Amino acid sequence: MILKKKKVLFLCTGNSARSQMAEALLRMHGSDHFDIYSAGLEPRGIHPATIQVMSDLGYDMATHTSKGLDEFLGKHHFNYLITVCDQAEERCPAFPGAAEHLHWGFEDPAAFTGSEVEKLRKFGQVRDQIETRIIEWMQESGFQAHD
Repeated sequence: MILKKKKVLFLCTGNSARSQMAEALLRMHGSDHFDIYSAGLEPRGIHPATIQVMSDLGYDMATHTSKGLDEFLGKHHFNYLITVCDQAEERCPAFPGAAEHLHWGFEDPAAFTGSEVEKLRKFGQVRDQIETRIIEWMQESGFQAHD
């Protein structure tokens, strides 16, 4: 018996860091169970530090692009719409194509000021927080995460 994959859309403001990391991490841990997408309210392009910290985990983001919510709004049905920043949660329009709306607020690593090493460390910390939340959510929802 073939089960249909659940569709997930991660949303943040710029689709440059948090939502991109969430998309990549759920692909790493749950691609057997989910079709995964990400978007931003004001897409800005993927932050180079996002690419770096995901590369540190062995994930190649070459196929990722920064997308706007308009690419999905009214065109797709999602089982889960997950906002990963407070601003996106506050500004998210009504999304008729989402069965369940979740909010996981994470700090914006791109707003962090410091040396390049400190900035990368912050991106890595946020990546790790997102990964922990994704694995917890999968377990809570009855899905087996894979490494």
